[in-house]
Amino acid sequence: MHGKERVIAPLLGRFLGLRVETVVGFDTDRFGTFTREVPRPGSQLDAARAKIAAAFAHAPGARVAVASEGSFGPDPIVPFAPLGVEIVLLADRATGIEIVGRFADLEAAWTHSVVTDIAAAVAFADRVGFPAQGVVVAGCEGRLPRPDLGLFKEIGGRADLERAVGAVIARCGAAVVETDMRAHRNPRRMRAIARATVTLIRNVGNRCPRCDRPGLVVTERLPGAPCAACGTPTRVIRAEAATCAGCGHRIEVRAGPPTADPGLCDACNP
Repeated sequence: MHGKERVIAPLLGRFLGLRVETVVGFDTDRFGTFTREVPRPGSQLDAARAKIAAAFAHAPGARVAVASEGSFGPDPIVPFAPLGVEIVLLADRATGIEIVGRFADLEAAWTHSVVTDIAAAVAFADRVGFPAQGVVVAGCEGRLPRPDLGLFKEIGGRADLERAVGAVIARCGAAVVETDMRAHRNPRRMRAIARATVTLIRNVGNRCPRCDRPGLVVTERLPGAPCAACGTPTRVIRAEAATCAGCGHRIEVRAGPPTADPGLCDACNP
């Protein structure tokens, strides 16, 4: 769990009345590691579902299971900016209901540096807030990480960091030093997981007006807001739609102002 229960359990207990217990001896690294030695099979949601299934197998008496999964990479709109997406999945074994909470962090603590000396590694670690923010050191080839050539995760202080970087540089000529993305070594990520849990709790309270199933959330954002000047439909979002996963009931609600700025209209401003 990498300590995620510290932020998830109190929120679920306070707002949903759930008593959260961690599964003893549960190795989540088998579902993928950020340090690349174990690739994640499938999507982020697939990994969370796999954790849920494994938790139910370990605790056959449990009705509800909760799993968290994070994903990190460049922002698709601003590629040089880091984007972290956290999901917290709740599943009810008896009903088959799944409810997801998501949070996107546009300033995720996800970065790295390729270094050829210990001083550069220490400077990078200082910039990211080490040791409160953990770092890992990996082997390097062609400026790309090669964990099979060396991997140091449990770096507690500067002496550990210097030993790890020195060992990898001696073997590879360079080392990749990057932020540790495990939740217990990444305070910003832990806060994002808490935000995703809050979203999950809100989604549990969103019930379908037809069948009362919990978890009614926005599934589509619909463009077509009319131009304020000429009335032509634009690409500006006009409504959001939610579809019940149980009965299929669909509702639309207006999103944003009733008309779009003419500057965003392809007819007025081609």
